[in-house]
Amino acid sequence: MTLPSHVPVLIAGGGPVGLTLAALLAEYGIASLTLEADEGYCSGSRAICMSRRSQEILSWAGADKPLIDTGLAWTGGRSYFRDREVLHFQMPHDPLQRYAPMVNIQQYHVEEFAHQAMQRHPDLAKLAWSARVTDVQPGPDGVSVEVEADGVRQTVRTDWLVACDGGRSTVREAMGLKLEGMQYEGRYVIVDIEQESQRPVERLAWFDPPSNPGSTLLMHRQPGNVWRVDYQIRDDEDPDEAVKPENVLPRVRSHLDMIGETAPWKPLWISIYNAKCLTLDRYRHGRVLFAGDAGHLVPIFGVRGLNSGLDDAGNLAWKLAWVLKGQSPDTLLDSYSIERVHATRQNLAYGAKSTEFMAPPDFGFRLMREAALRLALVDDGVRSLINPRQSAPISYDASPLNREDRAPEAGPAAAPGQPAPDALLQDGNTPQYLTASFGAGFVALTIAPDVALSEELDRLAADTQNAPHPLRVLRAGDDGLTDPHGQLAAQYGNQTGAVYLLRPDGYVLGRWIAPAADELRAALAPYYPSLHLNATSKGQA
Repeated sequence: MTLPSHVPVLIAGGGPVGLTLAALLAEYGIASLTLEADEGYCSGSRAICMSRRSQEILSWAGADKPLIDTGLAWTGGRSYFRDREVLHFQMPHDPLQRYAPMVNIQQYHVEEFAHQAMQRHPDLAKLAWSARVTDVQPGPDGVSVEVEADGVRQTVRTDWLVACDGGRSTVREAMGLKLEGMQYEGRYVIVDIEQESQRPVERLAWFDPPSNPGSTLLMHRQPGNVWRVDYQIRDDEDPDEAVKPENVLPRVRSHLDMIGETAPWKPLWISIYNAKCLTLDRYRHGRVLFAGDAGHLVPIFGVRGLNSGLDDAGNLAWKLAWVLKGQSPDTLLDSYSIERVHATRQNLAYGAKSTEFMAPPDFGFRLMREAALRLALVDDGVRSLINPRQSAPISYDASPLNREDRAPEAGPAAAPGQPAPDALLQDGNTPQYLTASFGAGFVALTIAPDVALSEELDRLAADTQNAPHPLRVLRAGDDGLTDPHGQLAAQYGNQTGAVYLLRPDGYVLGRWIAPAADELRAALAPYYPSLHLNATSKGQA
């Protein structure tokens, strides 16, 4: 296989994060080459729970529909202490929302759908199987990457290298970088089995079940009549022995018998896992950027691993596109590192709490967990301690991109740095989700603007029309989008003349009430050079 000698973006790693990033870049008109060391998609279920935010990100590349059509949506779960239920939780959700809180689907499906999305732009998004990075030589204006493809060594020059090559990242190792943090000793065997079941799709957890005394066991239904089973092994068990079928299958059979799942079944995949809370302190190192497990390893509990990696891709794609298109200086990419390192540290904090409950690291934690579980049998107030705190979008409260909050009275839901809440609006007779407007250029959402404000927003949009992804103006009010379900008013307030500037990745850049024209222009100018030029020409006139 002959690779190109130069590409604008080289992505090391063709897992779900790398493939999604390539698909998103292609939507922005950016060419990339993705290198994947394996011959095809991954084997085994691996990461299986896709959050609402991840579904939204995949929608920007057109990969959400096959995921939703294939996956199994769920909204809550149950936990048991031995054989008694101690928690039944529900995640925030209502039927009007665009996506379910979670969808269960095997990782190889996500890789396939992201790859299919790449192929919507075959001239821009290229993928090379059986190709691995062997060395990296960063420079001030690009990176020289040594690649082995089908046994042949080649050098590829790239303007930007994005490492999406997993927890054992070759790029990270070649650059002498090390993940910092902590690793837990508790190990979980992971098993996929095929068995028909009529159970509802829920997150199921058992603590010290009679089927596997002293263990913690998790179950998730997946597409294709597949159960995902995770169970903790004792500290003194040999992990190599623990994954042998003769040791795994009796434990799975015992649990299936206990819960009454008696249909015939067979094993599909067995692996082992232990929780890690690790991250790089920066995700930008010159012209090399890190995303997904190459930059951070987050415990599986609360399903923050792959979901946080897809959030990396969603954050990075538009910023890298803006830099490569000359819309913004490359300092914009510093904000990628700042925002996503902050998000990782939040995810690690939540993940550590979940891990300490799911896999107690010492006697003290085990004692506290058993006390909480015993109390939960008789006291509803204790049950919140058992809640797994599922993945949710992280707020970038201290992002350098945030504008000063000029509408604090609108409430905390859509403040600068917050993920913009969705709302099901009505455009005439056509329903329109607000989040369906994300993934391209910036969006100006305005509520009942007067004539002067409406005209100024139109001028701003007109001044960006020659940009690759111009500003889009959405008007809510009597003459624009209506809010039949009250969701916009609940999340954004109903102040006349309110303006929200929303980033391409669906985060709030800033908000104002009846802003002056120069405030909006100044907020958007770092991303639309034409606004600088037009402001200068108007000043000279």
